[in-house]
Amino acid sequence: MYNTRIARITGTVSIPCVLLGLLCFAASLTPSLIPRGPMAQGILGGLVMAIGYLIGHIVGLLWRAADLPRLPRRAERGLTQVIAIVLAGVFLWVLGSSLRWQNDIRAKMGMEEADALQLATILVIALATFTLAFALGRLVAALFRLIRSWFYRIMPPRRANVLGVVAVVLILFLGTRDGIIDRLVTGLDESYEAAQELFDKAPPPPAAPHLTGSAASLVDWASIGKPGRDFISSGPTAEDISAFTGQPARDPIRVYVGRANAETSEARAELALAELIRQDAFARDVLIMTSPTGTGWMDPGSHDPVEYMHGGNIATVAVQYSYLQSPLALILETRTGLEQATALQDAVHGYWKTLPADARPRLYAHGLSLGAWSSMHATNMFRLLNDPIDGAFWAGPPFPSTFWNYVQNRRNPGTPWVLPEIGDGSLVRYASHTADASEAAAEWGEMRIVFLQYSSDPVVFYDPRSLWRAPPWMRDPPAADMTEHFIFMPVVTQFQLALDIALSFGAPPGHGHAYYARDYIGPWLQVTAPRDWSPEDTARLIAHCNTGFQQGCANARR
Repeated sequence: MYNTRIARITGTVSIPCVLLGLLCFAASLTPSLIPRGPMAQGILGGLVMAIGYLIGHIVGLLWRAADLPRLPRRAERGLTQVIAIVLAGVFLWVLGSSLRWQNDIRAKMGMEEADALQLATILVIALATFTLAFALGRLVAALFRLIRSWFYRIMPPRRANVLGVVAVVLILFLGTRDGIIDRLVTGLDESYEAAQELFDKAPPPPAAPHLTGSAASLVDWASIGKPGRDFISSGPTAEDISAFTGQPARDPIRVYVGRANAETSEARAELALAELIRQDAFARDVLIMTSPTGTGWMDPGSHDPVEYMHGGNIATVAVQYSYLQSPLALILETRTGLEQATALQDAVHGYWKTLPADARPRLYAHGLSLGAWSSMHATNMFRLLNDPIDGAFWAGPPFPSTFWNYVQNRRNPGTPWVLPEIGDGSLVRYASHTADASEAAAEWGEMRIVFLQYSSDPVVFYDPRSLWRAPPWMRDPPAADMTEHFIFMPVVTQFQLALDIALSFGAPPGHGHAYYARDYIGPWLQVTAPRDWSPEDTARLIAHCNTGFQQGCANARR
């Protein structure tokens, strides 16, 4: 009686499906791009074990539905025992190697080695994750049986089964996409808006009239949001730059428009253009159109160095499009950043090309992470052909980026996927923590484009097709901060890389998605070609960056 009650709750547990789930769990212990701690490994292991169990269950249902032959019960038991013994051997080998694999990656990233695998913690978390996933699966199965029983009353069983599956899929899709997800987006946007201290919680505006957000500015300080206010009020001043270069310098222009400063992307872009004109930004030597990350953050490690390079004779403009962290904005607000970046480039480039060619700044596009994706989308070929910009520098381009994928797939044969060569290097070059984009077969042409991407960055190198095939970079010799112990397994590798994305933001600087200030310097030097700049200046700027930029230059500009 007791076992019958348990069976009603849990359903029949399939031993072959459990074995497939355990195989997936063992595969999850193999290394990927980012080292994993016991908590992350346990969640990953439990999740892929549940996926493996589900796949086995689906295959079994399809096999029975197709009325395919089955082994005799005794032969099936024998085969299951053999598989279990083989799996036990594989499992023990993986467990014995897992700590060494993880420490191999940690050593290459300059991290301390883990003392122990903490297997007990991993197993407990994995079991809890698998149990939760299994329970959710049982709830879905119960919903299917309920709907199917309704259909049984009015139609034949086979049709009721098919329509029952369709109904459950629709309910789950609509319930999550139009219910849970919509509410999640709204709630997150509202929480981030509050966290960015908008309106009455804003600190006092800048006193200097030339700064964005001041009393003389067209942009309301209180509505800009914390990321924009931090960008405007920090960074090097003319005095800082002059002290570094030994030459007269100017205060860099920083224009930032927050999402709350106007209702539409076009209105925010026009406001940014008007503020650029007010600050006489088109009289500077360099003008950079930047798309921020999802939250609106602007990396000081990118913008401070290029302002030093040009003696402050530079302007940067950015417009916020979201309050969400970049991974959430990428999934939940896919079009928002693309539309905002396009509106900004339309406005700024449209005005810039009306100016005399010898009396306007050199114009560049820039973005980090999700900002790189939206900036690339905005920098379309029509704009490049009709009075083109001078170049672009994109760091950490996310894997869905259309232009990045187009360029990657045209790499020269034999060059690695993580650091390819494109043609003779006169138009497009790549940089990483080991390369600064200075080497190429030919000199730069009239336009210069550089991608900065770390070989261990899963935001760049996640591959949706790893569900069924190994990513291209896994077939190349491993880069300096990658392990040589990659083992591809369908489905499992996809989930490993998805978890890597979440972990990559906490990687050591210079690895994962943690882009390092000194690695921006080489690409900016190649793209913008600052005047009278020497290799010695680069070395001094790198040394200065190591002590200042990584913490973010917080010099008051008020």
